[in-house]
Amino acid sequence: MAPTTSAAPTPRPSGDPSMSDPTASAPAPSALVASAPTASAPAASAPAPSTPTPPVPADERLRRWRLVLGGGDADGTGRVLTGTDAAVDGALAALYDRHPDDHGHDRTSTSTGTGTGTGRSRTAGLGASVPSVVRWLGDIRTYFPAPVVQVMQRDAIDRLGLATLLLEPEMLAAVEPDVRLVGTLLSLRDAMPETTRETARAVVRKVADDLERRLAARTRATLTGALDRSARTSRPRHRDIDWDRTIRANLKNHLPEHRTVVPERLVGHARAARGVRKEVVLCVDQSGSMAASVVHAAVFAAVLASLRTIATRLVVFDTAVADLTDRLDDPVDVLFGTRLGGGTDIDRALAHCQAGITRPADTVVVLISDLYEGGARDGLTKRVAAMKASGTQVVVLLALSDEGTPAYDRDRAAALAALGVPAFACTPDLFPEIMAAALEKRPLPIPAD
Repeated sequence: MAPTTSAAPTPRPSGDPSMSDPTASAPAPSALVASAPTASAPAASAPAPSTPTPPVPADERLRRWRLVLGGGDADGTGRVLTGTDAAVDGALAALYDRHPDDHGHDRTSTSTGTGTGTGRSRTAGLGASVPSVVRWLGDIRTYFPAPVVQVMQRDAIDRLGLATLLLEPEMLAAVEPDVRLVGTLLSLRDAMPETTRETARAVVRKVADDLERRLAARTRATLTGALDRSARTSRPRHRDIDWDRTIRANLKNHLPEHRTVVPERLVGHARAARGVRKEVVLCVDQSGSMAASVVHAAVFAAVLASLRTIATRLVVFDTAVADLTDRLDDPVDVLFGTRLGGGTDIDRALAHCQAGITRPADTVVVLISDLYEGGARDGLTKRVAAMKASGTQVVVLLALSDEGTPAYDRDRAAALAALGVPAFACTPDLFPEIMAAALEKRPLPIPAD
């Protein structure tokens, strides 16, 4: 399976096993391979491992190593694959047994087949035709679980330049939807033919609905509680007394001989109001690197807009600014209103947000950006300083996604931190807690690096 030229192919994704002895007792060396079915049974009927997991037989360890290493004279296992294993190996070979400089052209053959898996010189590659890619997508969905399929799809788009094939309806119908795929589709929106648009919207709809189901209930519960706690009264009902604040407010009345505090003044939560009590402005950078953040921000904006006590605005920007507040009843409409890519003018976007603030003390502005500014160099920090001086709470998120902290402008992040506005990456699961803290004007639960 090794390429016939001296350039080595990119290794198949694997864990971190000891490579010194393939027969040594070790866990499955790859998430992909561990998910593959055995040759004697299809993937759907593979038995679930018991707890505790019994020792892996030597033959099974060799099989897994053979699938990880990809065959050829250098793998050292001497294992020949047949049946389902050969098909699994062929699906892996089509994607990973090539050098990234190939740009979709196989070094050993011009065929678009996925190979035979026998270890001899063979074909590999997805080719450029939609039918062959659709077949390959069907194969990996048969052999691997959804999270692994999503990883392989992303690798195929990145390594083999298959983004343009997503413009074909049959291709879109075969993919496993995820957040990064939505970002890719949105970046291709202007090139998308009319015949593909409805399929693309269905893919985006599925991802948005899945995210909303996962995040909406917790977000609503967390923020409703925060809004209730943020409203204070000196005449609370017994069940609404905030004992921590009440004790602190009456420490001067401490009677040490009786080991008690006389509560002259009660502090508690007011009953929830029916009208708007807080305003939230999400200001989202829609440059290409922020695609996953744009998707999550659109879903959260729709959830926040469903809370009657929060007035929510959504502003997206590159060098231009677009206010998508009127689309917040449908996250899909929001996403198709964005334009991923282009430059960045953060100061201009914040100026637009600032102009619409009528109640600074009750407003939270959330800037989601990697802080690479293409506009006025010092405008961003001056704008944030002015907002804070007026009483507006400002939160800066470098990302709103599960992909970790992106590359960002460290100098501007340090300048914001000097103003008391730290910039940090936030996962979707943490976002409700961040917003609750901002609404209550307490320290933000900033994640550790």
